[in-house]
Amino acid sequence: MSARDAILAAVRANRPQGDHPLPELPIFPFAAEGGLVEPFLRNLEAMGGHGVEGGDIEGILRAQFPQANVIASAVPEYRGNRDLAQVSAPNDLADVDVAIVRAEFGVAETGSVLLPDTALTVNAVAYLAQHLVVLLAPDAIVPTLQEAYRRPEFHRHRYASFHTGPSATADIEGVLIHGAQGVRSLSVVMCPLKTGS
Repeated sequence: MSARDAILAAVRANRPQGDHPLPELPIFPFAAEGGLVEPFLRNLEAMGGHGVEGGDIEGILRAQFPQANVIASAVPEYRGNRDLAQVSAPNDLADVDVAIVRAEFGVAETGSVLLPDTALTVNAVAYLAQHLVVLLAPDAIVPTLQEAYRRPEFHRHRYASFHTGPSATADIEGVLIHGAQGVRSLSVVMCPLKTGS
């Protein structure tokens, strides 16, 4: 029995008797005149991320990351030079300059994107790459986090995480450092999902 299975078995064995439904999540109003893309991009930028409305991925990579040597792609729109399917251990990703993935959806209220295990291929790529480029369909943005948590993605995946801007930390004097524990930059490219993808 794995450690995970042992922990889950212990939780199930010690669960209090009776039915304990989760509380109802309220839906808070979110004013978005003219659609959700603009507030999503505004909030993404406020969190240190960078939004791009369309454009070809190769041109974006050349403009933003001209020195990138190792590009790991988990999307059919761009073929990188590091095959994520061949990664046997997370530390194999230590030299990745840019990782390209597709988000399941975005949240306008926070500028966040949801990255599940199926989008990442290797979960660690979203943390070990120097720069993360996320493709997001403009029609896959929900207004608030309350609505995001009602989505079925949380029940379909073994792993999913919200990413809101690049990694950041601030010391006691308030000096903000990006990329201290993870990606140095997060760029979200508004890119419709191709039919059949």
